[in-house]
Amino acid sequence: MHVSHTPHESPYDSFGDGVDAVGAERDIADVPAVEVINTVAVHLLSAGAVKLGLADSPDTQTDLDEARKLITALAGLVTAAAPEIGDAHARALRDGLRTLQLAFREASPIADPVGKGPGEKYTGPVN
Repeated sequence: MHVSHTPHESPYDSFGDGVDAVGAERDIADVPAVEVINTVAVHLLSAGAVKLGLADSPDTQTDLDEARKLITALAGLVTAAAPEIGDAHARALRDGLRTLQLAFREASPIADPVGKGPGEKYTGPVN
């Protein structure tokens, strides 16, 4: 996959949705894997926080089913990528993940059994 843009071309044109996954004027081949992994993880963290109602409009944005999916995806990514991205990056991502997992426990009206919460099949029980 080759993603690059000429100076006169918008970095958003190739996606058509106003989102450039790598950033304006950058070729995907020049982006280190750790940066791609961290970017994806931050998007999952942010989306999970929004779906947990931790953003501006909790009345309209909270969706625990969606939050569960995002947290589980993040847990899988962080667990699989940790040996590849190094301790400093992995530690920060694990902290964010754990924060979301605990926020989910607080937000959920029905408590998951220990070890069955979002992402816990990858991270182990969170309490």
